[in-house]
Amino acid sequence: MPSSSYLMHRSLLAVPPEAIGGHGIWLTERGGREILDASGGAAVSCLGHQHPRIIDAIQSQVGKLAYAHTDFFTTEPAEALGEELLGHKPGGLEKAFLVCGGSEAMEASIKLARQYFVEIGQPERTHFISRRQSYHGNTLGVLNVGGHPARREYHLPLFSDSFSQVSPAYYFRYQYPDENEQDYCRRLLLELEDEFQKIGPGKVAAFVSETIVGATSGCVCAPKGYFSGVRNICDRYGALLILDEVMCGMGRSGTVHAWEQENVTPDIQAVAKGLGGGYQPIGAMLASGRIVSAIAAGSGAFRHGHTYMAHPVACSAALAVQRTIREENILEHAVRMGSLLESQLKETFANHPNVGDIRGRGLFWGIELVADRGDNVPFNADFRVGRRVKQQAFNYGLACYAGEGTIDGRSGSHILFAPPYIISPEEIGVLIERFARALDSVTSKISAWT
Repeated sequence: MPSSSYLMHRSLLAVPPEAIGGHGIWLTERGGREILDASGGAAVSCLGHQHPRIIDAIQSQVGKLAYAHTDFFTTEPAEALGEELLGHKPGGLEKAFLVCGGSEAMEASIKLARQYFVEIGQPERTHFISRRQSYHGNTLGVLNVGGHPARREYHLPLFSDSFSQVSPAYYFRYQYPDENEQDYCRRLLLELEDEFQKIGPGKVAAFVSETIVGATSGCVCAPKGYFSGVRNICDRYGALLILDEVMCGMGRSGTVHAWEQENVTPDIQAVAKGLGGGYQPIGAMLASGRIVSAIAAGSGAFRHGHTYMAHPVACSAALAVQRTIREENILEHAVRMGSLLESQLKETFANHPNVGDIRGRGLFWGIELVADRGDNVPFNADFRVGRRVKQQAFNYGLACYAGEGTIDGRSGSHILFAPPYIISPEEIGVLIERFARALDSVTSKISAWT
């Protein structure tokens, strides 16, 4: 590992270890140590590392055409990827806008929603409602939408008043003592309706939400009936529903789209991470036919674009990833492994004194860490327990995703697991064993901190 670097790494105080290779769900560190990739990086590496079919597709495309600007050309892999994603028009989604990642996909989603209302003669719809404890990307535009205080705090003076937030759908932390799940869901929907009325229902362009919350709170699923209720409110007031499935989509939750399990369809959807599996940077905004048709009948063009959008090599990689998942029935295996991971997490940690909640779907699972599961009081935020557990797990050869500020952006810690879809039962066993060692190693020192 170099002692210094000319790169601006995520921390300016240390240079991270150097990854030099990978195979399957394993990453190789310089020096030869192998790390089990239990989170796919950030829920990215859905087919693991160095998959030969994806490598062949990338090499073949580079040998034919590396780049073509979309103001001049379309390309075969871009058109084929669009057909792979939308040829069957899932949920009425009919057009894909191919970009380089999740933040870009969400930026495009916000801009498309705004342009749509201008095009149909409703320019007064300028407001977007989202949820606290959400994350929709790190560019300035979508930081306006997101609700993660730590990511927003330095930039608050730059934000617009066209964005507001309602409560997260986070039953474990925010239900009242006398509420059941149905009552809690009803309260959330009443709050959302009140927000529409407060803003002025004719001014709201869209409600924006992660279908399953990822990085900020660790795989939090909404209560049953929540999204169908949200869909009804949006329809009643003429607003759009934008679903962010950058982390939880493209098979991660057990179906291609997480909304398939919620009995709703979005007007606009953002996907990324699992779309290309990390083999190339790529994301996509997926838009419903009625939105695209309205713009086609008006100005005739979406007023947005990027230099590297619909990049031929990235599209070729994503196409190979998606075809591999479909043709080799990878999701069937992922669902089985997700059930096994769920059962082993619950069997091993459900009664752990420092585990408050275990939640998720498919191969997307989170553990919320607490100082005492008797009352689920979180650890002192200064301890950064999630980070400590993540580092200890890495020391034991396990890479997992840690989050702090789980509850409200300040307190709470969680660990997120999102392993590649190709994980084996034996590798799940390794994941559980190494994480258990790491968790016990960190929590055994708690008395020394207090």
